[in-house]
Amino acid sequence: MADVCAICGGMGMRMVERADGSRAATDCVCRIARRAARMVEQARIPQRYAHCTLEDYETQFPSADRSLGRALMQARNFVKAYPLETEGKGLLLTGSIGVGKTHLAVGMLQALISDRGAKGLFVDYRDLLKQVQNSYNKSVSATELEVLAPVFEAEVLVLDELGASKPTDWVWDTVAHILNTRYNDRRTTIITTNYANLEPGVAASGPKAAVREETLGDRIGERMRSRLQEMCVAVEVHGADFRQGVARARFG
Repeated sequence: MADVCAICGGMGMRMVERADGSRAATDCVCRIARRAARMVEQARIPQRYAHCTLEDYETQFPSADRSLGRALMQARNFVKAYPLETEGKGLLLTGSIGVGKTHLAVGMLQALISDRGAKGLFVDYRDLLKQVQNSYNKSVSATELEVLAPVFEAEVLVLDELGASKPTDWVWDTVAHILNTRYNDRRTTIITTNYANLEPGVAASGPKAAVREETLGDRIGERMRSRLQEMCVAVEVHGADFRQGVARARFG
């Protein structure tokens, strides 16, 4: 049996005194916490990332790049500014594998839900495309519109690993459909990607600059990469793969 709230005795409401001396009923903190927990569950955050918050985002370990601290500050400022000052814009988190982009995105989603009451949704880019493809199978009951409707309608959408699927005309069209719909509806989208957000002809900087790797524009189409510059504030996260070092799996 769950513990009974010491403040409201399990009623879910508490009395507060107004400035004019009158009293009124308002939601108890226990009800607010339960509501936030339900909204987090509805956001479909994978179990692997369920623990991720902005408070436990690591920026101080020995090999940490300074960009981690800057990215965390931008994430916190975004949560504080939402929704009035953000005006439907989101964040585009770019960087190599294992620098904590998904942790940061999920931490923001959790904070926006619990602190701002936003209705959010976490979507893995590759899984979403597979679901859309499966909807074309006549044996599957869900239609493409039914698969995409929650993605279109989410107040805050975390789109993880954008560009991870092999680019084709169909992929580009689907990405364009998703991003354009959310852009037109001025809905907040937080995106993570391992691909550099570079304009055509601009070389990457750093130790791999001599080898031009694929960019975000190569993976989702340059038109959609350009659209993201209007939709999101770009945040670059650098550093070594955290999973290969500090978070490497070990026994004992």
